[in-house]
Parts: sequence; C-alpha cells; structure tokens
Amino acid sequence: MHRFFGKFVKRKTKSAGVAATIKKLRSQLSNIIETDFGLLDQLLSLDVLTRRQLAKVRSQTTVYERSDAILDLLETEDKCDKFLIALQRTGQQHIVNYIMANGGQKINPSVNYPIIVGVKPMIHL
Repeated sequence: MHRFFGKFVKRKTKSAGVAATIKKLRSQLSNIIETDFGLLDQLLSLDVLTRRQLAKVRSQTTVYERSDAILDLLETEDKCDKFLIALQRTGQQHIVNYIMANGGQKINPSVNYPIIVGVKPMIHL
C-alpha cells in the first residue's frame, strides 16, 4: 500500500480480505452506493480510477450501472482500501460498515478486514 494511505488504512496482517468481501457483496453494494455526490471525484483523487475510467463510469446511464462499473474496477486490495476511504469521505460510512461487517453475516476469522483510522470498529474480533 502506498505510504500516504498507510496512515488511513492499516491491516491487521498481510493477508487479503476486503476485496473478497466486496466481490461477495457486489449485488447488494451496486444497489446502495451513491456515485453522484463526490464519490467519483474521490476515487480519481485516490488513484482508484484513471481519467479515462472515470469518463467511462460517468457515461453510464443509471446510478446502478455506474456502481457496477466502479465495482468492476476494484481489482486489488489497495484499490478496495482506497474505495473504503472514498466512501467514508463522501458520507457513506454506512456502506463501509456494511462491508466491514461482511454484509451483516458472521465474520470469517481467516479474512482480514482493514482498520480505517478514526473510525470506530463495529465488530470486535
């Protein structure tokens, strides 16, 4: 993870986790992510999206299609961590909480979820 973002997101260990959770929750997330009020700009500033990818996402007709296009581009743990930061910065903490709580399901202890500095964890392992 880039050093700058290291102060926002810390992992308990080096194994992956949030990308798998986002993939698992993709259908639900595409229905609740709000793309039109700053999220795309945050994703661009955090280097999750390139300008070309941003244009492609913005060209989608509905908010659901834009959400799907964003979720398609979250290919790495680093991008997923930055996605959580962007959600938090755009007032979508409830979605971060949903992801961190594995969609409200029992958390799999073999998966590592990022700890976002300044955010109280909802679940204690």
